[in-house]
Amino acid sequence: MPKVALYNQTGSQVGEIELSDAVFGIKPNEALLHQAVLLQQAAERQGTHAVKNRAAVRGGGRKPWRQKGTGRARQGSIRSPQWVGGGVVFGPTPRKYGFKMPKKMRRLALKSALSSKALSDELVVLEGLNLEQPKTSLMAQVLKGLQADRKALVVSEQFDEKVALSARNIPGVKYMTVNGLNVLDIIRFDKLIITKDAVTRVEEVLG
Repeated sequence: MPKVALYNQTGSQVGEIELSDAVFGIKPNEALLHQAVLLQQAAERQGTHAVKNRAAVRGGGRKPWRQKGTGRARQGSIRSPQWVGGGVVFGPTPRKYGFKMPKKMRRLALKSALSSKALSDELVVLEGLNLEQPKTSLMAQVLKGLQADRKALVVSEQFDEKVALSARNIPGVKYMTVNGLNVLDIIRFDKLIITKDAVTRVEEVLG
């Protein structure tokens, strides 16, 4: 089982914690990680883009000139695609970009993301995270002690309003509960700071 250091919120090491091989010790599947990231990014796309085709453009009900005898090319409507102001051919229409992944693949992708953090020493396990009051400077002090004052994802088992309010104004820092843990955020941030209770919960769900 992989072992990592256990820290308190002042940044001092207070011991070690053994992580589950099945969750934090597997060989990361890069193909699945890529697919999981694409899945989340696709789901975030709005897909509200739209253009008007020749049926939606206003006007053009009358034939602009007679079919024969003018010497000009035959035309049926001034709203045909070749006319300025006419309809657009094969333009974008509202759609959903999301797709689905099997549950086992999603779970394996999440395990791969967690294992990659453990392998690259970007996983920090906290004994606990409790702030006396919602204050940005207190959270910044915690991150500085953990040498994670750049891009950091902070995860706890239960939602803590004081931590959420303290972290939200720090650039590059995101706070969430273990229920919201996802592949894209794990990969996006340089360090994953997770409480001991949250580690236990992750191992129960994914193990």
